[in-house]
Amino acid sequence: MTSSNQISPGMTITIEGKVYRIETSVKVAVTKGTPFIKTKLRDLMTDQIVEKNFKIGQEVTEVSLEESRLEFLYPEGKDFLFLDIDKLDQVLVPLKILGNKINYLKEGTEVKAMFYGDSIFSVELPQFLELMVIKTDASDKKLQVANNTKKATVETGAKIEVPQFIEVGDIIKVDTQTNEYIQRV
Repeated sequence: MTSSNQISPGMTITIEGKVYRIETSVKVAVTKGTPFIKTKLRDLMTDQIVEKNFKIGQEVTEVSLEESRLEFLYPEGKDFLFLDIDKLDQVLVPLKILGNKINYLKEGTEVKAMFYGDSIFSVELPQFLELMVIKTDASDKKLQVANNTKKATVETGAKIEVPQFIEVGDIIKVDTQTNEYIQRV
């Protein structure tokens, strides 16, 4: 147990069975009444932001999340099957946890996952992945200028803006956090 006076952004707490990460925390002093701690909390299951006030000195339950390395195996219905590299256990990750990250999953991709007990809360892709281009929009030879781009689809299904010289079969480096082309490999 932790006192509400000690909470700070980045901490993970549990309230009524739900796990939250503290995004912001501000002590509010009022002229009339008692001061309190005003926080914004991110629900780690739904990714929604909620506001909650705590009394000064109120007991808060801090929890620690366990980090694991997972390797993507294949889609399993609406979920996705991973292998816990350290424990050699299979882990089924729901689509709602992965969100748009499924656009970068291919067999063998290693990710970091955060767990609380047996519940998985987040999956983090590597920042850069090397992926093969499987389709591109037709390039316009007249528009071969430095900043001109076209859409390309990579082997995982993600669509990315790439320079005109990128062709089907090229391997490109992609920033998974910004969905941007980095370079041809």
